[in-house]
Amino acid sequence: MKNYLNFEGDIKNLELELEKLKDPFNQDGLSEVDTKKISEIQIEIDDKLKKIYSNLNPWQKTMVARHEERPKSQYFIDNLFSDFISLSGDRYYGEDKSVIAGFARFQNQSILVIGQEKGDDLDSRIERNFGMMRPEGYRKTIRLMELADRFKIPIVLFVDTPGAYPGVGAEERGQAEAIAKSIECCMNLKVPTIAIIIGEGGSGGAIALASSSKVLMLENAIYSVISPEGCATILWRDPKKMLDAAKAMKLSAKDLLELNVIDEIIKEPIGGAHRDKDLILKNVQNSLSKSLDYFQSMSGEEVFNNRKNKFLKIGRNKGFVTNTADLSSLKVQRGEIFEILQKKKLLIPSLVVLILAMLLIFL
Repeated sequence: MKNYLNFEGDIKNLELELEKLKDPFNQDGLSEVDTKKISEIQIEIDDKLKKIYSNLNPWQKTMVARHEERPKSQYFIDNLFSDFISLSGDRYYGEDKSVIAGFARFQNQSILVIGQEKGDDLDSRIERNFGMMRPEGYRKTIRLMELADRFKIPIVLFVDTPGAYPGVGAEERGQAEAIAKSIECCMNLKVPTIAIIIGEGGSGGAIALASSSKVLMLENAIYSVISPEGCATILWRDPKKMLDAAKAMKLSAKDLLELNVIDEIIKEPIGGAHRDKDLILKNVQNSLSKSLDYFQSMSGEEVFNNRKNKFLKIGRNKGFVTNTADLSSLKVQRGEIFEILQKKKLLIPSLVVLILAMLLIFL
């Protein structure tokens, strides 16, 4: 049974009518299938989907990003990669099932794959902790990313989480430190890292893996520092103002591309990625292949500087830096004040010695 969002009421009615027409054994008894009527309704459904999904507001995009039938990390790993070998444990505490990680092959190239997994049904969602990683999950990914860096293996990361797990146990085991270390690890890697935001990219739980050489984002995915409900609760003490919060946060792929927070938008089928999983799989494959090819001829140092410059450029479009081509080479310019202070450093000790000498003479 399909799940429909609250703005898809008309589409739901049309698709139910379409299903009845396709079934010759309907409630009126055996009847001839009306192919003309079926074609007309299908065209009407496509038109309505195109009209609705071309005018989604930020809150509606959030609902699409959270759709329970949306393809998850496990789906992409199973269908994009071959010879996947899952690796577990952080070698400190235990295993975190909210993140899948292991080595695989993509178009005959060795790849480290990491994916935050929410689960497909209630049991798997509970097992996967709804995609909310614990400290041991981040430490596991750090361990494997450092291993991939040692053997010069590119890294592909699928981001889909409402945020890092905020439980007492996670905090006691160093959740904030684990996230910070994961970001540091991502920024220091000398191999290409491609992050793909496939659903929700929430808070530090997402940025811990998305500090990458390239950040790709599905058309109806979201990426923000906090959920719209959480933002509305903090700012207005009213979680119902999530639309205002979603607009203010600029969490959609289009807004984030304009802000240079992400590098590319991957087009989704009309009606969202869940309506045509084969097409979204093909689109992700093409974008991933293109991104990996981009870094093919770069040395480790060039990959490192490329990532560093990318993040240093964010927010500088209207700043005081005129040349953002190579921000990693920027250095602090010392003006006249520094020269004066340097002279003072030499002058002051001389004056102290002179005063002490005079005191000794006169005393």
